Amino acid sequence: MNHKIVVTGVGATTPLGGDVKSTWEALLEGKSGIRTLEYDWVAKYEVPVTFAGIAKVASSEVLTLQETKRLDPSSQFALIAAREAWADAGITEVDPIRLSVEFATGIGGVWTLLDAFDTLKEKGPRRVLPMTVPMLMPNGPAAAIGMDIAARGGVRTSVSACASGTEAIANAITRLQSGEIDVVIAGGCEAAIHPLPISAFASMQALSKRNDEPAKASRPYDIARDGFVMGEGAGALVLETEAHAKARGAKIYAELAGGAVTSDAYHITAPDPEGSAAARAVIDTLKMAGASPDDVAHINAHATSTPVGDVAEYVALKRVFGERLKEIPVSATKSSTGHLLGGAGAIEAVFTVLALKHRLAPPTLNLDNPDPAIELDVVTSPRELGENILAISNSFGFGGHNAVVAFRSYN
Repeated sequence: MNHKIVVTGVGATTPLGGDVKSTWEALLEGKSGIRTLEYDWVAKYEVPVTFAGIAKVASSEVLTLQETKRLDPSSQFALIAAREAWADAGITEVDPIRLSVEFATGIGGVWTLLDAFDTLKEKGPRRVLPMTVPMLMPNGPAAAIGMDIAARGGVRTSVSACASGTEAIANAITRLQSGEIDVVIAGGCEAAIHPLPISAFASMQALSKRNDEPAKASRPYDIARDGFVMGEGAGALVLETEAHAKARGAKIYAELAGGAVTSDAYHITAPDPEGSAAARAVIDTLKMAGASPDDVAHINAHATSTPVGDVAEYVALKRVFGERLKEIPVSATKSSTGHLLGGAGAIEAVFTVLALKHRLAPPTLNLDNPDPAIELDVVTSPRELGENILAISNSFGFGGHNAVVAFRSYN
């Protein structure tokens, strides 16, 4: 059995806004969520990068005090995005054993882990909080969502670096298509803007060091790009079989038409410069969608703004689309949000769904001098899209993880 899958709810908390509406509006207006870090630890540890995409709305403004105390920041973001998506979907009744969660993270509860270690060193083992392990577990965000909505059809966590959020969405497809379950909340989150991850990423020359102009630091495809910008937050989608959604009279944003996961088996951090496995993820996604490369009318690219990564993605896309790639509008939204690591693919899936819903491709910031080695039609101001189109969203992560999902406009 092969059930059609549709998106009926979206949720987000990002550096651009505390919900989907404010985030999408800021994205279309060309605003940047990247700003200077105003924390004591920046000077204390002399971190080399002093800016990031901090969540626009603090979790403490949304969640209860008990929730913020008992959840790592990554789980807090996940719960906020999932609750918005769930409310947006308007589901009032669902069989718990036919309700599932697929929610990802790239790093997990890093704040909890490192704070607990500081406590251990400074105050001893008796002062380590008893909730430390549940808070630091990578599956903590998915578990928090599962308990919040009473999902008993399975709660799973994808941990595949920066491909995690997209992989979680792709993983939801099989279970929905098989008829095992009717509804899934899928997405990803991250909260790793901490001195240790920042220092580590900076040490490996992965981060931009434009401390004097944060809003211009993330510049995908620009000849002067010098690394990615860390971001935090979460994105969530409510996915349903079309039959289930129609039976309850749900509004439908788009169809989740396909998804695929492949691996480079090439290098722990560098992408395969040949792009063969990344290209295969796109091809397999389109095959599942019953589509060809000629059907794709919009791409939300991974586009992290690293010198090597942007080229590698271009090479992979060129393998799939050939010369037609120059005609496909490409949005690189990390230029506005920063790179949410395990949450990036989820946020960008939300953006792709909204692009189809509103027939509008969001802009890419800071493309002042395009790299001549990357021949793409990059969207630099909101651009109208046509009717009945297919769009893909790409994510690639350390370890050679490749994940791609395809959405089709729904009329």
